[in-house]
Amino acid sequence: MKSRLLYIPILLLFLLSFVECAKKGSPSGGKRDSIPPVIVRSVPENYTTNFDGDEISIYFDEYIKLKDLQKNLIISPPLEYPPNITPLSTSKTLRIQIDDTLKENTTYSINFGQSIVDNNEENPFEYYKYVFSTGSYIDSLKVNGRVKDALLPAPEIPTTVMLYEIDETFNDTLVFSEKPKYITTTKDSTGTFEITNVKEGKYLLMALKENNNDYTFQPINDKVGFAENFITLPSDSSYTLNLFKETPEYSIARPKYETKNHILFGYQGNADSLQLELTSQVPADFDYRTYRDLEKDTLHYWFMPEVENDSLLFLARNKNFLDTLTVRIKDLYQDSLSISALNAGTVLPKDTVKVFANTPIESINSEKITILDKDSISISPETFLNKKYNIAQLFFPKEVAQSYQVQFLPGAITDFYEATNDTLNFSVRTKAISDYGTLNITLENLNKLPILIQLVNNKFNVTEEQYITEQQPVLFENINPGKYYVRIIYDENENGIWDTGNFLTRQQPERVLYYPTQLEVRANWSLNETFILTESDPGPVKTLDDPE
Repeated sequence: MKSRLLYIPILLLFLLSFVECAKKGSPSGGKRDSIPPVIVRSVPENYTTNFDGDEISIYFDEYIKLKDLQKNLIISPPLEYPPNITPLSTSKTLRIQIDDTLKENTTYSINFGQSIVDNNEENPFEYYKYVFSTGSYIDSLKVNGRVKDALLPAPEIPTTVMLYEIDETFNDTLVFSEKPKYITTTKDSTGTFEITNVKEGKYLLMALKENNNDYTFQPINDKVGFAENFITLPSDSSYTLNLFKETPEYSIARPKYETKNHILFGYQGNADSLQLELTSQVPADFDYRTYRDLEKDTLHYWFMPEVENDSLLFLARNKNFLDTLTVRIKDLYQDSLSISALNAGTVLPKDTVKVFANTPIESINSEKITILDKDSISISPETFLNKKYNIAQLFFPKEVAQSYQVQFLPGAITDFYEATNDTLNFSVRTKAISDYGTLNITLENLNKLPILIQLVNNKFNVTEEQYITEQQPVLFENINPGKYYVRIIYDENENGIWDTGNFLTRQQPERVLYYPTQLEVRANWSLNETFILTESDPGPVKTLDDPE
């Protein structure tokens, strides 16, 4: 018996030798699902004709949800009352409840963009479009093309593209209040678009970059682009629309009584000819000064002495416009003179040094302005008063790699109220030539003159520009290192600036052409580029961050 018991441990060890040790770890779970949901059926079926219902059901093979539906959904023609679309959470069924009265003999398309995704991995069922017709056939014509920005190298996305039907009820002002017949959006940063399921006819083709997404043109906030002529379908043409921001119609706002002797006249639009005429009875020694705001569309009006009137009446004249304005007088404090440097710090040798006063500058005493370089050598400046913007400018020769201490002694500036400045100290400096880059541009196929050639930074602010009236090479010097775009403006009316367009007059903006690639300017480096001008559309501008 004992001998048998000795065999039991040996047998157990033998059996354990055939058992693999358990491995620690977690299951992999398999590959990640990358397959978008699949439609099983639709009720009614997609591309149904003679549609007369008010509900559409679309069944999927898995649970789906709607992501960013309002950003993606495009219904063409637009409905006055948006449909109720579910699920709000998850479901295998997408339902569209139509709460509007549909037009007769009309093809409708409901484009979900990338809003339909599966519940787990959010794989999108991209650009699903449900189409139906209340008539006996589906309209099948298309309009395609590209949206560009008139002044920038690429349009903002998405941009709405729309068609207004030209019939006996159409007039241009409809675009300000009524939704279009057909709409779509640009697909990506290339600005390409396609409007599908359009019926035969004549249309106004236009694009809007909107603020409030109501499919109507609001000139104060929206950019607009349009085909120069009405288009007729069917057509094999592809269209290019240039987006631009209109200069708003001139108008002047209610004046604001800012401080005891200071009134603000805000305006919009072109106010270059704006003049104010005071019509109220005021003391015989009444006097005033005006200047434009540096940043806002505002005219500053300063007066003296104080008046005892309850209000002041003005006539505001600007070209053919005449407005009567009333300013209520209040008991407010009086401003005191304050001066600040506008461009202290690093400047170019060619720059002027500018200071701004909050009250109207009446005179500058250059003898009370001292400028010392880093070797304490005194430099005498020339002074100039820019009355339009109330800026005192200092002209003096500046060397490279130099620093300057500027001091305004008391009495250097006297304002309209005979107040003088306190001591003001600030410094400016110039960098070495090796800290800057240079750009040489040769223009080819320049068939139209004059042009503006501009160097703009990543924020599309103009850093340098030259006005060209004859064929010549272009040299930009003393450029701060960085990434830049080069653009040409064809100055059709020869006024030295870029002119925008206008929808109602069908005026297109002046043409702008970008160099095909963004340029990187490096310190102590000279770039030599050839800009081949072309009448054809060169396509999107390539930035340095674009993939090859």
